[in-house]
Amino acid sequence: MTDIATADASQINAQSSIKPKSGLLARRRLLKPTVLVVLAAILFLVLCAALPDVVSRYSYREQHIEDALQPPSTQYWLGTDQFGRDIYSRLIYGTRIVIVVALGSVFFAILIGVPIGLLAGFYGGLLDAVVMRIQDAILSFPVLLLALLMIATFGASTLNVIIAITFVYIPRFARLVRGSVLDLKEQEYVWASRLAGATDTRILLRSILPNAIGPIIVQATLGFAVAILIEAGLSYLGLGIQPPTPSWGNMLQHAQSYFYQAPWFVLAPGLMIFLVVLLFNLLGDWLRGWLDPRLRHL
Repeated sequence: MTDIATADASQINAQSSIKPKSGLLARRRLLKPTVLVVLAAILFLVLCAALPDVVSRYSYREQHIEDALQPPSTQYWLGTDQFGRDIYSRLIYGTRIVIVVALGSVFFAILIGVPIGLLAGFYGGLLDAVVMRIQDAILSFPVLLLALLMIATFGASTLNVIIAITFVYIPRFARLVRGSVLDLKEQEYVWASRLAGATDTRILLRSILPNAIGPIIVQATLGFAVAILIEAGLSYLGLGIQPPTPSWGNMLQHAQSYFYQAPWFVLAPGLMIFLVVLLFNLLGDWLRGWLDPRLRHL
């Protein structure tokens, strides 16, 4: 009797220690210096996009012709461009365009791609074959080339850039969700919902979709980085955000003629694109480890 009671007590203690240990591990992962730096930098980007007037020193339109192509100084932290405009302020105002384009394109890609993937994976058959072949056809085109074709057809504007990137990214969310649905719809809890008389809509929205949220979040985070690169590429080629509205891509285009005369003019937008893309890639990797139970011990 005593041995049984001792064994039960030890089992209870072992089970009770799981949650604190798991919670401690989660806090340690959250408090990693790299994670904190990435989150702080992304919060600063959001602040720049929401309140550029507060963070920047000058208006992005303000010109000081007498100070054209000035190197970085206490007055102009990152120097000036060919019209004497403060490069730091233009980078800050350009953050709003980047965030709007990335957020808008990823949001609409999720809004369209996730239902496509849910229906194709859940029902299968002819619907799955037709829908996935269309997605494969879209994916067969190089990303930037497809976006270029759409912009060249419909014209260069912020809305058309968002539409082009959305169209490019829909297949990625559709295929991701379809793959998750193919696995999840065979789980026991889904079959239990069927036997309980749940409708297909209820099964999709209450049983399958919540369990596919993790991969969608990770893909959305990585999609931000890709959207930023596509927008920068389009703007660099003159088919994205049009002047005088600042964009990191069109700033880089204007700076290339002054590389030897004012290298800071080129380095500022180039490094900004590199660092922001790196931030969102790091965030995506961290979220993947956070949301995937198989990687939480790493």
